[in-house]
Amino acid sequence: MEDKIRVYLTDLKDHIRLAEQESLQFADDKPGSAGIEEHILNVYDQVEYQEILGFGGAFTQASAVNFYAVPDEQRRKILDAYFDKEKGLGYNFCRLTINSCDFSTEIYAYDDTSGDYELKNFSIERDKQDVIPMVLAAREKAPDLRLFASPWSPPAWMKTNGRMDKGGKLRKDCQDVWARYIVRYLQAYEAEGIPIWAVTIQNEANAEQGWESCHYEAKEERDFVTGYLRPALERNGLGDKKVFFWDHNKERVVDRSLETLCNARSRAAFDGVAVHWYSGDHFGALDVTHQLFPEKTIIASEQCRDREKTSWESGEIYAHDIIGDLNNWVSAWTDWNMLLDENGGPDHWLDEQLGWESITQKRRERGLKIDWKNPEFQKLMEEENIWFGESPVLCDHEEKTLHYASSYYYIGHFSRFIQRGAKRIGCSIYTSGLEACAFKNPDGEKCAVVMNPGDIEKKLVLRFHGRVAVYTLPAHSIVTFVF
Repeated sequence: MEDKIRVYLTDLKDHIRLAEQESLQFADDKPGSAGIEEHILNVYDQVEYQEILGFGGAFTQASAVNFYAVPDEQRRKILDAYFDKEKGLGYNFCRLTINSCDFSTEIYAYDDTSGDYELKNFSIERDKQDVIPMVLAAREKAPDLRLFASPWSPPAWMKTNGRMDKGGKLRKDCQDVWARYIVRYLQAYEAEGIPIWAVTIQNEANAEQGWESCHYEAKEERDFVTGYLRPALERNGLGDKKVFFWDHNKERVVDRSLETLCNARSRAAFDGVAVHWYSGDHFGALDVTHQLFPEKTIIASEQCRDREKTSWESGEIYAHDIIGDLNNWVSAWTDWNMLLDENGGPDHWLDEQLGWESITQKRRERGLKIDWKNPEFQKLMEEENIWFGESPVLCDHEEKTLHYASSYYYIGHFSRFIQRGAKRIGCSIYTSGLEACAFKNPDGEKCAVVMNPGDIEKKLVLRFHGRVAVYTLPAHSIVTFVF
């Protein structure tokens, strides 16, 4: 057995960012040895759980607009940062939006012609301006990139409220044309050299947002897929496309699964369920969903947060969710925007609500840069009740720089080392003060990720097949062991 353990650490207090450290060596386990029994992380490769499909983020229009607004050199850095398997995160599982979303520059659909049931005016020309070129650039760096797509809303003319925003429902007489619309989208992207692996039926199917949104009851989502979308996919030679339901928060995923997969026909029509994190952990709900429907794939399809106020805040929140999700049957984990600007956008809904020109003027009058670690800047944002979206990489067009949030490095502790096709394996750890998960890659290599979100360092003894190695995790740090 190979004794060497490669160690990768992020400790932002000491400016250590996803950096390889001095390797460890396994030694024989000696039961009863002082300082070992009370600090063990066991890794058990005798037991395998779900297969891992990958990690990634979303190609929103906001991300694409920002990507093409920076110089060529910065674009190359962004592509390397996200998609290079050695220098970056090795992203290989990413999301697209069907029609516009809140993080678009405007509300748009691919066919805005009212009553165009034959879809004569369907066109993805809008996406060809920015989203499609960015995806193609990413695919050059990551040929194994797997994509899934989600609609925020059908076109306004297909909705009961006659608009793409503020909820409403899909009109019953538009179920067939909406199914064919999704098929046309898949075919159009395929023609651009972008195959799409899966679709979710509706982003946040239980929400009526101020931005693009559409509400589906479980029965409505189920009947749309079984009666219209799945037959349309089959008719057009797209029967291999995966279909996921819900695409919303975890707290109701069990109820939604029971309602959606309530009979043999619907259970056969769906491949899995997609979840978000905005209502809290609810990791146990994922385990219950798997126990009820073990053949269904669970993916974490969206998560994001506002700007971090400590050097490790976002990273710890992200890693906590990734570990909890992976330990409870999630097969793929996808972040939201890949690239936002210094204002956390563009976001057409927030732009309309907040009046950025006025806020920018106030900031400049006080001589403030956009800096969440500056108390004076925080005070201004609180006065104006501003929520700043964050992405792992941010581009500051004003300063012409790129900034990397702590989430970037923490995500990398999973995405760079856990390969597609890996299997989660068993592990147990001595304290709830550390969070951990473990995997076996297709080549047999094992990796364990451990996070210490506490304020003091913690000793850890990595134990595998009767061999041990001792390591000390700094406070507010995360480490990946590869062996």
